[in-house]
Amino acid sequence: MRRLIGSVIVLAILAAAYLGSALWSLGALANAVRAGDGAAVIARTDIPSLTQSIADQVVAAYLTRIGQTRQVGSSERMLIRAAGSGVAQAMISKMLTPEHLTEFLKSGKLQGVPDIPQLTGLPRLADLETGDVLAMLQRFRFIEPMEFGFRVDGTAGTEDVSEVRLHFAGTGWKLSGLTLPATVARDLAAALPAK
Repeated sequence: MRRLIGSVIVLAILAAAYLGSALWSLGALANAVRAGDGAAVIARTDIPSLTQSIADQVVAAYLTRIGQTRQVGSSERMLIRAAGSGVAQAMISKMLTPEHLTEFLKSGKLQGVPDIPQLTGLPRLADLETGDVLAMLQRFRFIEPMEFGFRVDGTAGTEDVSEVRLHFAGTGWKLSGLTLPATVARDLAAALPAK
């Protein structure tokens, strides 16, 4: 019995340290955003994963848009996903400079970026009260053992929800994805070349 209790206590401590390290990393990222420290924000971001995360949402919104006017076959869908992802990634890379990423995570707005429409409603990481552990646990979403999501705005399961995702990379947790509100993904998709 002592061994079982000891094992449960050890597992509880490990789980708390695991989740605590993710919350601490999110807090450090949010503080860098609030301070406007683009270099620190980029250092705490996995840019390739973040780019792919946003590109996937933009291409999905693009497919939905063209699917409203005509039937899109499976082979065309596959081609659009491949080609569209490259075009979307090139567009998104303009959003993910230290200055622009910090700006939109702070204000929820992006403007003045060539070939990208003015955007509002982006996840405002600066608004998260990362010091309130209970509130953060209510926003927490388990994705997989090395990845968590934290809801920033909106209601879970709705089109207006936005979320930041962190994954464990190397020695710590890094921003690896953003779930954009559906309107933002549609606005970005509208900036892609029409087919």
